[in-house]
Amino acid sequence: MPHTQMTVTLPQYDRSRLTPGIVHIGLGNFHRAHMAVYLDDLFNQGLGHDWAIIGAGVRAPDARMRDALKAQDCLSTVIELDPAGKTCRRVGAMIDFLPVEAGNGPLIAAMTDPAIRIVSLTVTEGGYFIDAATGAFDPTAPEIMADAANPSTPGTAFGAIVAALKARRAAGQPPFTVMCCDNLPGNGQVTRNAVVGTARLSDPELAAWIDANVAFPNGMVDRITPATGPRERAMAESFGLTDPVPVTCEPFRQWVVEDHFPQGRPPLEQVGVTFSDHVHAYEMMKIRILNGGHAIIAYPGGLMDIEYVHEAMANPLISAFLDKVETEEVIPYVPPVPDTDIPAYYRLIRSRFSNPEVADTERRLCLDGSNRQPKFIVPSVRDALAAGGSVRGLALVSALWCRYCAGSTDKGTPIPPNDPNWDALNDRALSARAEPSVWLDQPAVYGDTAANPAFARAFEGWLRQLWAEGTAATLRRYLG
Repeated sequence: MPHTQMTVTLPQYDRSRLTPGIVHIGLGNFHRAHMAVYLDDLFNQGLGHDWAIIGAGVRAPDARMRDALKAQDCLSTVIELDPAGKTCRRVGAMIDFLPVEAGNGPLIAAMTDPAIRIVSLTVTEGGYFIDAATGAFDPTAPEIMADAANPSTPGTAFGAIVAALKARRAAGQPPFTVMCCDNLPGNGQVTRNAVVGTARLSDPELAAWIDANVAFPNGMVDRITPATGPRERAMAESFGLTDPVPVTCEPFRQWVVEDHFPQGRPPLEQVGVTFSDHVHAYEMMKIRILNGGHAIIAYPGGLMDIEYVHEAMANPLISAFLDKVETEEVIPYVPPVPDTDIPAYYRLIRSRFSNPEVADTERRLCLDGSNRQPKFIVPSVRDALAAGGSVRGLALVSALWCRYCAGSTDKGTPIPPNDPNWDALNDRALSARAEPSVWLDQPAVYGDTAANPAFARAFEGWLRQLWAEGTAATLRRYLG
């Protein structure tokens, strides 16, 4: 440990006096750097002390996180990576972490407690059993079918929520609000579809009651939160902390949510949360410009053997590529947002991507394209085509993703699997080298946009060029 130990900010409230009001499922880095920090700020003001979090999980890795956090009294280390200087705090908003068990008995019991008025989730964009071809909930997913067959011992978060709501209803208790904190368009509606759809398979009457009585507010969440590795653990040590699961994050954070909480909520407007009826507008701006922007810089960086996002932003070709696609093919189709200057928002995004302290990796941005492209890129393609605009740059983004999934960089460095569907994507990408249309034949990703001649022609031209000349030369040609 270095001699110069830096200051760690601790909770300014008596944690022993907190009482639970929220069960949160999915204690990954994003939740601990976002919602937990907002609540910690609130508790530091002496407000909302009956809204502490009980942590929960439904997968094996959640049990490892539980072990790590329980060993440190459920405190999370959160290090803000400001280029002007790092700051470290111990976040105390969570007071317990439930045992992670098959059948989810402890989770269901906790959610049945009348003190719990909100159940929140961060289970990743891919965790909602969405049929990518239709955008609807997929009741035929094997995990959902298993919950339908065993509704009292469910394996998924949604099955557990259904079981708890059933128990509360039987006991004459009001239902909790279900609040999604994942980065999805219409995340409240997506979560409603998953919960109601799961219930419908085993108890249609209960499903109708949930649909009529349970609130699922939509929300937009934002904070860049890299994965934890040796660098982040060493950073915690520089503050004098031994923590196997510290969280690092950028200084910026944003949370916009619909004010629909029938059983009450913490007064989070006191700590910077925006309650708005226009979540969809904030959300579209963020998903198109920020998440879409991540995809635009991810694959060229990955193919050019660039490790970090700030290094990709420092590359003149990638930086100019981002500017041109965003300003010509993305931002023109983003509707107005209350009290927001969209070009200024884009400038903020650029500066956030360029923060060298965050050390976010290109590989993280390249992860899970099969789930992210249809949410973050293809809608911009669809809107640009509908308006008669250019999609040359967005077609190049798709071609770069395809080329990346072929499994090697321009220099020939192997790219390890980086998508839940990697094997199928890799086969398809290798076939597309000779026949580019094979790649577009993914209805779950492209829907009807693949059939658009302008998009298909542009994609084919770019993919052939990427194979023939490499990424840098192709970017130069696009930039003219």
